[in-house]
Amino acid sequence: MDFKWLNEGQVKKDGDKIEIFAPAQSDFFFNNGTIGEEGITPESLCNAPFYYTEITGDFVMRVKVSHDFKDTYDSASIMVMQDMKNWAKACFEMTDFGTHAAVSVIARNGESDDANGCNIDGNTAWLQVCRCGNSFAFHYSVDGKNFYMMRFFNLPVSNTVKVGLLAQAPVGNGGNRVYSDLTFEQKTVKNIRMGQ
Repeated sequence: MDFKWLNEGQVKKDGDKIEIFAPAQSDFFFNNGTIGEEGITPESLCNAPFYYTEITGDFVMRVKVSHDFKDTYDSASIMVMQDMKNWAKACFEMTDFGTHAAVSVIARNGESDDANGCNIDGNTAWLQVCRCGNSFAFHYSVDGKNFYMMRFFNLPVSNTVKVGLLAQAPVGNGGNRVYSDLTFEQKTVKNIRMGQ
């Protein structure tokens, strides 16, 4: 597949392993909300390196991700994008609760939400995105076999979208994000919530 950059980054490839460096203060997030006196949320940034391909029609993308969880919001992520104001990402992230978790963010018309999903032990997980028309689902797995839904959502998208790998470090000093076993299938799943 032909991959391109949005916010060009540093990539190393070794067999089926792709390593992308997440620069310091890099993210995709629109901070439209109010934060408390003691709370922190990332700034509005759309500068993280996104290594993507374009896919037309329904598909399933799956990848194994890992990183060393140094700083809050550090993440190895996958993203599907229509344009800079309409996109969605599934993250294996260091949360502000100190956990490693499956986190999802949906941006519509330049406004983001933010949803922490299940906590996951260890530094490795699998992430998946399925598309059926304008409906999408994110899934996560701890073994690469059994996938569980973390988010079902709709996006205002055209028939062809950008989809790929996103490396972020919103408040930290950056670091390497490792992706392996990346697969794309151009198919329509029978059950988008199940991802199969």
